[in-house]
Amino acid sequence: MKKNVTSSQLERGLGLKEATALNMIDMVGIGPFIVLPIVIQEMNGPQCMLAWVLGAVLALVDGAIWAELGAAMPAAGGSYVFLKEIYGPKSWGRLFSFLLIWQTIFQAPLVIASGSIGFSQYFTFLFPLGVVGQKIVSGLLVIAIVVLLYRKIETVGKISLFLWIGVIATILWLIFGGATHFNPKLAFDFPKGAFDISFLFFAGLGSATVQTIYTYLGYYNICNLGSELKKPEKNIPKSIFISIIGIAILYLAMQLSVLGVVPWREAMKSEFIVSSFVQKIYGSKAAIVATILILWIAFSSLFSATLGYSRIPYAAAVDGTFFKVFAKTHPKKNFPHVSLIVLGSIAFVFSLLFRLKEVISAILAMRIIVQFIGQAVGIILLRKNKPKEFFPFKMWLYPLPALIAILMWIGLFVSTGFYFAIGGIVVMSIGAVVFLIRSYYLKEWPF
Repeated sequence: MKKNVTSSQLERGLGLKEATALNMIDMVGIGPFIVLPIVIQEMNGPQCMLAWVLGAVLALVDGAIWAELGAAMPAAGGSYVFLKEIYGPKSWGRLFSFLLIWQTIFQAPLVIASGSIGFSQYFTFLFPLGVVGQKIVSGLLVIAIVVLLYRKIETVGKISLFLWIGVIATILWLIFGGATHFNPKLAFDFPKGAFDISFLFFAGLGSATVQTIYTYLGYYNICNLGSELKKPEKNIPKSIFISIIGIAILYLAMQLSVLGVVPWREAMKSEFIVSSFVQKIYGSKAAIVATILILWIAFSSLFSATLGYSRIPYAAAVDGTFFKVFAKTHPKKNFPHVSLIVLGSIAFVFSLLFRLKEVISAILAMRIIVQFIGQAVGIILLRKNKPKEFFPFKMWLYPLPALIAILMWIGLFVSTGFYFAIGGIVVMSIGAVVFLIRSYYLKEWPF
């Protein structure tokens, strides 16, 4: 490990299998089962498959950036460490890393809450509940996740593999059902003008890709756990690319399977698209089983996401740029328990306050500028300022993946919508003001 990255006393107890499992179960949460009908709505037909392909392309080019940075700087905190090193630990890197933590305090609980809210919505397929009942379910789920993560990292790794098996088995079952009952006339029932190149076509594709990239997010989760991974210089890149390619194939196959069984005009209006899909193939009892398995997937994703996010404030606190209390680790189980409890508590509150559709675009708008574009520009700067030996892994076709990622992220930021884009800028601006006030008080850069 490089000396310039955040030091850590965490144990390296995760291997490639656990790393890949944590990435994949973070990616496949309730997201794809919620956004499937929304993607069809945005594109108005089976051409919605393009949005899933575009999401996979963005994940791959951005994944190359994460792989290079993660292999070079394998430490707890992921982007926090990357941004600070890229832009200078004593200058602009302080601002960028602070803004990341500032956004994480809001954004991470929103991600966790979005999963718990989606879980509670699908839960109503099994047990019809009112609004209050759904909120109770989503809140209790957050508490259960925190309790389950309150243990040593080796145990967490074993749990992740167990959850991963359920995730992959469920998706493969859905794909098998679609393949054996596939109707090409339904799957390729394109409406008139489906591929007419116009502003409306690209606007719909942009909006649909906002939804699909939300379901791909998580391919970098293992970077947040770099201090707890064996052979990180090799296992981080491998786990990222295996996760993205594997999940992309599964998503494309799943979307095509649904289109081949449920008419797209019906599918885009369904609140429980996967349950309806299975019901058409196997009947009501099978739909109940499918819904239970979807809830398993949602739970697994929340488990992985909460684990990764809890390491970011911890890394900043260890580095002295965030509240010291977040640097505390459990005296016996050796994990950042304060960070886990705080983020879990905020997520619990958010799960009671917000609706799912309100958070997806907000999550992306809040992260794109500082984290994703900041890292894409940063890897180009880092390549110029660091020797070749600093990078155990180097992306292929450099700098093309970074340049493509920058352009795609800018387009996606605009596609989140005016109010969400402005909201993301406002949150970032407030964070910058807080940083300047704090720096002035402590007589640190730029004062």
